[in-house]
Amino acid sequence: MSDTATRKRRSGGRAGNARRSTGNVIEQMPWRVPVNTDRPTEPLTPEGVAAIHDGAMRILEEIGIEFLNEEALALLKQAGCTIDGYNVRMGRDFVMEMLAKAPSSFTITPRNPDRQITIGGKHMVFVNVSSPPNYWDLETGKVSGNRAQCQDMLKLTQYFNCIHVAGGYPVEPVDVHASVRHLDVLFDKLTLTDKVAHAYSLGKERVEDVMEMVRIAGGLSHEEFEATPHMYTNINSTSPLKHDIPMLDGWMRCVRRGQAVIVTPFTLAGAMAPVTMAGAVAQSIAEGLCAIVLAQYIRPGTPCALGTFTSNVDMKSGAPAFGTPEYMRATQMTGQMARFYGLPLRSSGSCAANVPDGQAMWETSNALWAAVQSGSNMVYHAAGWLEGGLIASPEKFIMDCELLQQIQRYFEPEIVATTPDDIALDAIREVGSEGHFFGTEHTQARYTKAFYQPFLSDWKNYEGWALDGGTWTAERAHRLFKEIIGSFEAPPMDPAIRDELADFVARRKAEGGAPTDF
Repeated sequence: MSDTATRKRRSGGRAGNARRSTGNVIEQMPWRVPVNTDRPTEPLTPEGVAAIHDGAMRILEEIGIEFLNEEALALLKQAGCTIDGYNVRMGRDFVMEMLAKAPSSFTITPRNPDRQITIGGKHMVFVNVSSPPNYWDLETGKVSGNRAQCQDMLKLTQYFNCIHVAGGYPVEPVDVHASVRHLDVLFDKLTLTDKVAHAYSLGKERVEDVMEMVRIAGGLSHEEFEATPHMYTNINSTSPLKHDIPMLDGWMRCVRRGQAVIVTPFTLAGAMAPVTMAGAVAQSIAEGLCAIVLAQYIRPGTPCALGTFTSNVDMKSGAPAFGTPEYMRATQMTGQMARFYGLPLRSSGSCAANVPDGQAMWETSNALWAAVQSGSNMVYHAAGWLEGGLIASPEKFIMDCELLQQIQRYFEPEIVATTPDDIALDAIREVGSEGHFFGTEHTQARYTKAFYQPFLSDWKNYEGWALDGGTWTAERAHRLFKEIIGSFEAPPMDPAIRDELADFVARRKAEGGAPTDF
């Protein structure tokens, strides 16, 4: 379909998108992008910031980063970097010159413009779990992911207003061949959700297909698509000190078409990075900044974010650990460094637990509150992550959304308001030292909205809980999962757009999709 025809039907499609229903299985907070009203936690002194900055710059200047992509090497050579085989060294003055071109804040607009998000400043958006190969719920146990389960997790992504981004594959549908998996999942993502979508940077075909599908879903001309971000990609360095071929290829393609890019080194202290958190953070910063330098050299002003995924390993077994004190401090430290460079920050919710139990929630809570404390702007894997990212779970997804809603409520300014009505001297005088506040006019006028109301937590005493069936949290979450999926309504989409998406998927499948053998 031509760009002209696309523009003619665009307004009708978007008007339909504005009419959304999330069902009434639970009472949930309305859609909004939270604003973090707290001052960030800054564990580093000014001297500490300078030391980590100097360490990162010396890594880039003296040790270098391996760029395995020939096109990236050629560009960096053209920019004046020192190239030795695949090793690239770049001076700090050049690095800081390029970083100064990156915006400190940017927006991403999906097919429903009411779901636009801001990345940067004090804004904070939450992303669903992405990329686990396995799925777990109370009925199936741990199994390999399939398309039906991926669709169910996308439905949860759409249903919960506290989830702002449909990132990655919420579980890998391994029953769909890898050559066409991106086509099926993006079709599902763009029809089951109307939130910001993500492209895996895994070579030319996948990222180009996703960009075209996002363009079609938005009813956009090619010029409109490239004028402002409508999607994003996230790449990981191959720590230590390496960027691989396909991720850099997809990164550069998104940059050239004006889409948002995020780089997140995955540095595990003691294994893929120094055992000290300062050393691990310095290495992570170096690995991230050099990719942002490449983006700014290609297209100055490209919307970029710096990601952190620095944690530690269990030194007894070598297994990754998440939500640890070290993980929290590394996130806070990287937040300080991101502000030093004027870049938005991406962090993660994570845990090492294998099932949605107490360990899962205290580790995830640590990770999510560290994201708050660090001033993170985008929080990946905020709902549904288990087993260090190897399992996606709908019960854990719903349990995490309870926590995310509490974080959003925590930011609301009325909690800390100090007007005369909030100080409530008249009510205190009325009750005195003998009565209670339940029946006062002050309470009666406010009680329905005074406090956060959970949709999953059970606040009954033990006897009341037992009489009500004695269901544990994961069991209640499983029941809600079934009810939400059973009543789910996909957001509206113009039939012509849906048909164009389906035709694109069919054509690309006939052409073979993306290569899987090299």
